[in-house]
Amino acid sequence: MNTLAFDGGPGPWVLLFPLVWAAVVITVVTVLRRTVGRGRRGPWQVRAERSGPPEPSPITLLGRRFAAGEIDEDEYWRRLSVLDEQFGTHGPGGAA
Repeated sequence: MNTLAFDGGPGPWVLLFPLVWAAVVITVVTVLRRTVGRGRRGPWQVRAERSGPPEPSPITLLGRRFAAGEIDEDEYWRRLSVLDEQFGTHGPGGAA
């Protein structure tokens, strides 16, 4: 006597096949999205994009503080002369 096949039918195992196919489709879609979705970029570039914008240079930060009125003109030029020695040269107009 076959207890799984009621009256010669497929029995409850027929419900397993759609679940198997659903698992296969989900796996294929996941793999394709993770590999093809990146294109030619590598995984290191995705992490670099997520890290955010680069930090501004100290000279840029000094210019922002001066523009916001946090420091006066004498302090700006004194600090700029110190930063010029370390990070680059700027003329009196602030242009490179």
